[in-house]
Amino acid sequence: MKAVIVAGPPSSGKTAVVVHMTRQLLAAGERTAAVKFDTQSSAYPDLYRERLGIPALGGMSGYLCPDHYFISNMEEALAWGRSIRVRWLFIETAGLCLRCAPHIEGVPAVTVVDCLGGVQAPAKMGPLLTLADIVLLTKGDLVSQAEREVIAFGVRSVNPAAAQYPVNGLVGTGALGALRAIRALDDVASFEGRKLRHDMPAAICSYCTGERRIGRRFQAGSVEKLYVPEAGGKGANGGSAA
Repeated sequence: MKAVIVAGPPSSGKTAVVVHMTRQLLAAGERTAAVKFDTQSSAYPDLYRERLGIPALGGMSGYLCPDHYFISNMEEALAWGRSIRVRWLFIETAGLCLRCAPHIEGVPAVTVVDCLGGVQAPAKMGPLLTLADIVLLTKGDLVSQAEREVIAFGVRSVNPAAAQYPVNGLVGTGALGALRAIRALDDVASFEGRKLRHDMPAAICSYCTGERRIGRRFQAGSVEKLYVPEAGGKGANGGSAA
């Protein structure tokens, strides 16, 4: 089975590109399923079922970090795909903080970048983008050619090894080329024993466990404080404190 991780910021077009690639696979007679990890809504799995008629699961992390929830359930997702005997399993997850690191060594890693996010977006996306195998650029029809080229250059600057494909999420233009590139990547037999390509964000402070009160006495675990220089002293960059 070919399991494919599709990651990216919210509303970047992940579900749309998976829908268009799935249509190509179904036309070729290849059984396909999808798993959608989300924090607030489980509507997208229904979209896969209703539009495409394919098996789909939805997992909501709720108050948990979505990528911690995601990686804790990868084996279950793969086992489900095997149990229904599909050839392709798309696993979709959103990088909400742009420090997220959902990609796994040896597993096809696709990241969707929204061209409306701005020309500075690639430099802010962290391992979600820098460790992807394939980058899909969506909504390019809504920006100028110059902006598209700057965004593409930004992607190459942080991840020169990734292949880039512009995909139109509305009509599916470019989805076939992206699918061919994914098809060339390795199949996945198991997630057991594999490693994340990057460590996850820390999630061990008091606010992670439900604390809402503000103040030092309510803070515990992994907490980092802002450096504030003394009045009249020198700042961290050598300048005078305001």
